[in-house]
Amino acid sequence: MKRRLSEAQEFEIMKLVLDKFLWLGFGIMAYGLYQMYNATIQIGLAWIIVGAVILFLFSWIIVKQYEIIR
Repeated sequence: MKRRLSEAQEFEIMKLVLDKFLWLGFGIMAYGLYQMYNATIQIGLAWIIVGAVILFLFSWIIVKQYEIIR
């Protein structure tokens, strides 16, 4: 038998996941900045764009899931 979570419990779990995705996106963007310094600007910019896309996609999922109104 599966146990159902309350909305508050579900939101707490989503906050934990959000934190991990934010760190992942920030880490990728920081790596892109490092690559811009050590390699070429194009390679670093590509990594920064990938990090931004990850952050955008997760933000879109959060807004879609919880119907957050701006």
